[in-house]
Amino acid sequence: MEPHVEESKVDYRPLGVSGLGGWLILIQIGLFLTIILLAIQLFQYSLPAVTTESWELLTSDQSDYYHPLWGPVIIFETVYNALFLMFSIYTVIAFYRKKSIFPRLMIMFYSVSLVVGIIDYVLLLQIPMARELEDGSSVRDIVKSVLTCAIWIPYFIKSERVHNTFVR
Repeated sequence: MEPHVEESKVDYRPLGVSGLGGWLILIQIGLFLTIILLAIQLFQYSLPAVTTESWELLTSDQSDYYHPLWGPVIIFETVYNALFLMFSIYTVIAFYRKKSIFPRLMIMFYSVSLVVGIIDYVLLLQIPMARELEDGSSVRDIVKSVLTCAIWIPYFIKSERVHNTFVR
């Protein structure tokens, strides 16, 4: 008679650390802050800038504040803020659903933020009034974005927690 071999249950949990803890707590905070700040930026600055009065002040060639790039810059920033707000919300949803696409979304999130920050800065430097108002905060924001990319992109590529958590 053959010995009775009980089939063992297979445990499919990943080995090592997993879950939405650890450094991912900072990612959660950052995502929620981004959503809040983008909403503020969109509703307090970007959308009001395309209202008739503000728009006319900056884009009418009869205005003292006119520059041909104001229109494209305002539209670029407004569209970017709206799209990035939606992208950020989608990214938060992917985070809490532990979707396997989340690490790639975060790499895109940081990369796009950096590239758009540089493009926006270069565009604004072309407008004399904007260049005069530049107080160095745009350069500081770009440097912070570079450092953020340098820290978090490798984290999302190499982290054991990220690899074990976002598997669905």
